Amino acid sequence: MPHSHLIKPLIGDHYPMIDYGKGIYLYDKSGREYVDACSGAVTANLGHGMEEIIQSIVEQGNKVAFVYRSQFSNQPAEDLAAFLHEKTGYPWSFFVNSGSEAVETAIKIALQHWQEKGMPSKRRILSRWLSYHGITFGALSASGHPVRRERFDSVIGDWPAIEPPYCSKCPFGKTYPSCGLACAEQLEIMISRIGAENIAAFMAEPIIGAAGGAITPPKDYYLRIKEICERNDILFISDEVMTGCGRTGTFMALEQWGVEADIAAVGKGLSAGYSPIAATLISDRVMNPILNGTRVVMSGHTFSGNPLSSAAALAVLKLIDSEKIIDGVDSKSTYLTNLLVKLKNEFSFVGEIRGKGLLLGIEFDPIGEAAGGSFTSSVVSAGVENGILLYPAAAGIDGRKGSAIILAPPLNSSKRELEEVYKRLRSTLQTIEKTREEVRNVRKTE
Repeated sequence: MPHSHLIKPLIGDHYPMIDYGKGIYLYDKSGREYVDACSGAVTANLGHGMEEIIQSIVEQGNKVAFVYRSQFSNQPAEDLAAFLHEKTGYPWSFFVNSGSEAVETAIKIALQHWQEKGMPSKRRILSRWLSYHGITFGALSASGHPVRRERFDSVIGDWPAIEPPYCSKCPFGKTYPSCGLACAEQLEIMISRIGAENIAAFMAEPIIGAAGGAITPPKDYYLRIKEICERNDILFISDEVMTGCGRTGTFMALEQWGVEADIAAVGKGLSAGYSPIAATLISDRVMNPILNGTRVVMSGHTFSGNPLSSAAALAVLKLIDSEKIIDGVDSKSTYLTNLLVKLKNEFSFVGEIRGKGLLLGIEFDPIGEAAGGSFTSSVVSAGVENGILLYPAAAGIDGRKGSAIILAPPLNSSKRELEEVYKRLRSTLQTIEKTREEVRNVRKTE
């Protein structure tokens, strides 16, 4: 095999060479079929090979593929911003290339908001443990993901301040609702210690993704978080990079709790993977001091508002809207969850099943076996062998010793395709069970 010059996630490992995708399925160069049960990285919200979207990219490419944002605006970016305003209520959009950049921009705008108001001391950003906001230094500073932080600890900020709403493994040893939302009340305590006059914003993922395997808070959690932020004059930033654009059954996940953040970051499903794009969505409250001040948002990227990517995202969102795809997410979620419960009853190492919409997590309980990332890797690898792609996630209250995966099939998956997800996942877990049994037999003979 010729030497590859491409740096891959695990250097030296073999990765199948992709050939093409159609709907929920992907095919490699050898002709092998995979069910994309995680939409790649919770991204391909409409699956693969959608001709309508591809055609919109071709049409825009025939006009102009790139302009620099300080020289021109372009119609696809203008139309996309207007569409997002209609769907989310946010009157301002700043387009970037990735979720990490959208989070970085959210942080910068939050800081600039207070600077323009003449309150520069409000410069601290607070976040939660068991969170992941991105791989750039600012986003990583906000991330409470121990494994991803450790290599860069010397150069990133120590922003995670409070515990996650992890009811099944409550860090306070309490039970909802008698807990009094201790995990939310902890934010009030931290604000008192640091001083509201020093804090610009609090950031959270509505549903914890890569750092927690779809950990979902109880119903009153975000109402309390928002109340605490407003009373202390602190901005609330929602990281909807994974959860936004219909993934949870509403366009923005925070709608599930009746809350609107001051700033939101969206990505992944924004273009459903058809072209790189993400966005920071900003309220009038946040933008007004800037509009009345410098009128310059101190952020920007060469490819910000790219017309090709904007056209792709607009085509994706219009298709989701015209076919009322989000309306069907809840029923599909119930159907898939009921199938997953069968696995919990069949396999002793399947623990909590959680999440909302088509963002579902399975936490494992591999008692007596390798735990943490190694067990998760075993499940993901067994999935590939059984023709199903699964998204790995951390879990456990320390963010290291737990094991979890995320299931996030395309939003337009049919019930028959969800059944195929279940069948191949069941085969995967049977492979894991067989391996566990072989290990136990070896130990008995030692």
